[in-house]
Amino acid sequence: MKTIKLTLAALLFTCLTIAGVSNSEKEALIALYENTNGAEWNNSWDLNTSIDTWHGVTVVDSKVVSLNLSFNNLQGTIPTEIGQLSNLQVLNLSFNKLTGDLPESIANLQKLYSLQLFLNQFEGEIPSWIGNMTNLEALALYSNKFSGTIPQSITQLKKLKSLELGSNFLTGKIPFEINNLTELKKLSLLDNQLIGQIPETIVELTNLEELVLSSNNLTGRLPFELSQLSKLKLIMVSDNLLNNDYVTVVDDAPNKVTLFLEDTTLAANKE
Repeated sequence: MKTIKLTLAALLFTCLTIAGVSNSEKEALIALYENTNGAEWNNSWDLNTSIDTWHGVTVVDSKVVSLNLSFNNLQGTIPTEIGQLSNLQVLNLSFNKLTGDLPESIANLQKLYSLQLFLNQFEGEIPSWIGNMTNLEALALYSNKFSGTIPQSITQLKKLKSLELGSNFLTGKIPFEINNLTELKKLSLLDNQLIGQIPETIVELTNLEELVLSSNNLTGRLPFELSQLSKLKLIMVSDNLLNNDYVTVVDDAPNKVTLFLEDTTLAANKE
């Protein structure tokens, strides 16, 4: 009898835990399902089952903390209700067929540290409100149809470690205040229509490991001081309008990075 009671208690606790996912969060997930043709997803949801069994949804302590629906044939737009997932830490909707602008309600996801929306068909400008998501560590918006300039507000994301905005239609200059992103390890802006010089402030990103700026309309010179960044392993700046024709740059020896030019090689020890 004691065993039966314990089993029933455990089952009751499990049910209460699942039921504890708020109506607001459930509404947000259902809105996403309906807005993106959920019946045609590669891994669809049975809306009559518990939320913690839905593909790509992670529930911890009755809260939806992660939503990963990459490679899942989502078609449509992100609904404004997405902002009701207030406990979300990871949002990955990459490799789908999503369109339209990014809804401003995404800015309500203040616990989000990873936003992965690459390889979709999003349009419009990268919104300035994205700079209010101060816990972001990874922002990947590459391979979409974003246009306009890189919002200066992105330089407020001081926890950012990876910023990937390549293969869009971005114009204007790289923000001078890029040096505010002191934790940045990867900066990829390739295949856009960026102009102007590579800002000198970029050499202050001492944690930088990858710098990918190829296939833009950047002018001037590649700051030589980059060769002194001890963690930098990859530089790609080819197919620009720089004073010299650089090719892909890699560190070819311990404590040393070599900057290859068309007719000259610049090297600096990083000791």
